[in-house]
Formats: sequence, C-alpha cells, structure tokens
Amino acid sequence: MPYQFSHRFYLQQAGILFVLAAVFFVLSRYRPFDLYFSDLWFDPQINRFPLTENYWLEVVNHHYVKYFVIAIATGTLILGIIQKKFHWIAIALIMASGPAIIGLLKSFSHHSCPWDLIRYGGSGHEYPLLGSIPEFPGDGRCFPGGHASGGFGLMAFYFLLYPISRRMATWAIIGALSLGMIMGYGQVMRGAHFFSHNLWTIWWVWSIQLILYYLYTFGYYRLFPDKESSH
Repeated sequence: MPYQFSHRFYLQQAGILFVLAAVFFVLSRYRPFDLYFSDLWFDPQINRFPLTENYWLEVVNHHYVKYFVIAIATGTLILGIIQKKFHWIAIALIMASGPAIIGLLKSFSHHSCPWDLIRYGGSGHEYPLLGSIPEFPGDGRCFPGGHASGGFGLMAFYFLLYPISRRMATWAIIGALSLGMIMGYGQVMRGAHFFSHNLWTIWWVWSIQLILYYLYTFGYYRLFPDKESSH
C-alpha cells in the first residue's frame, strides 16, 4: 500500500522547486558559471578535452555505471512482479520516467554539448538558456543532462522507503543525488555537458517523480477508498 503524503508536503516541494528553478535559471544565464567548470578540463594547447576518451569516464562512468542503475530499476520491477507487489512496480516505473522524459526533452533541444562549440574546438555557437537561437547552434540535443538522469532517477526510492524509515528515505535521496552528480560531472570532465545541465536534470527528474507519485496515490486511493489514510 503506497504512503499518502499530505497536500502540505507537495506544496512545500513545489515551493522548493520554484526557488531552485529561479537559482538554476540565473546560473544558466550567467555563462561564467558553466564556462568555469568546463574550462577546468579543456586544454587550449590541443584545442579539445583530453579526458573525452578516458577509460574511467567514458567506459566505466558512462556505460558500466549506467548499466548498474538500469539493473537496479529492472530488479525492482522484476521483484515487484514476482512478489506481486504493485507498489514496487509503480516505484520502478516512476524511477524510469525521469530519464525517459529527459531523453525526450533533449531530442528537442538546440543547446549543443561543449565539445561541439567553437569555444571548445567544435563549430556550433553557444547561447544562454531561453536566449535567441543562433544560426549555427551545433548538433544540439544536449540539454538537460541525460546520463545523470539515471542516477537521479533513484530518488524514487524515497517514496518506497519513507513509510519504513524516514532516515533510510533521506539517505536514498542523498545517495541518488551523489551518484547522479558523479555521473553528470564525469560528463562535464569529458566535455559532454555543462554543469548547469545536470542541475536542471535534478529539477526535472524530481518534479516528474513528485507529479507521478501524486497521481499514482490519488488514483490508488480513489480505487480503494477503504484503505485511505492521510499523513
């Protein structure tokens, strides 16, 4: 049976997300913020990011860690099916929803990855968030950060663990945020993303999960009103 959070909880989360959106917007528009983190890993002598093909970043972080996250989500789904725990199945689907929607958002984005921009040896022109799209923005499809969304997607365990232990639920959030940032910053080091891309990924993934969990519990307790209990 899913834990039903109060409306106050969702209002508080909405307020936090509103503040974060404002902060992230300012950071995205203030180009020195992103350029600082990317410039750290760019070598002007060779006009590229030396770590682009680094084994630990490209193979381990970008592939193996991603497979690890997929295995966790898939394992949760399979266990839910085997043990006939619909709540686990729902959490697994919520977990996967963030990366799926991030991938969709990226497919429509004109923002290019750092390594595709003139500043970093590419041919595309950079522009700030919600700025005018230049004539040659590059290949695009690089905003928000897709790779980090897998790690951040594990924040969905918060909803599964909260009724069991609030401390465990809090650690689930901390762990997911830490893993997502490690995955995302590895991409920054390779020149595959700007730092703010990953910040927006956190925002989108958590927003999506909150909305879906609310709809899930709302629908569940409308179907089974005798089990309803507010917290």
